[in-house]
Amino acid sequence: MKDLISDIVRARVDQPVEVSVNEIEGSQTTVLEVTVAKSDMGKVIGKRGRNAQAIRTIMNAASGKIRKHYLLEIVE
Repeated sequence: MKDLISDIVRARVDQPVEVSVNEIEGSQTTVLEVTVAKSDMGKVIGKRGRNAQAIRTIMNAASGKIRKHYLLEIVE
């Protein structure tokens, strides 16, 4: 899942080298923290959060196959 989110985010930004995805596993939920360059933050979030919601939708569809619950956080 970490690789999937990393590939999607790197395709959206101008500085793909600055993208990092940190995976924090909990007992029931795994949190994926995405960090990008400040100038690319708007491209990842999108207008009214549409890009972020689309990434979350893809992540939820993929996580349903492996039966795990994931959360996506975009941090500055």
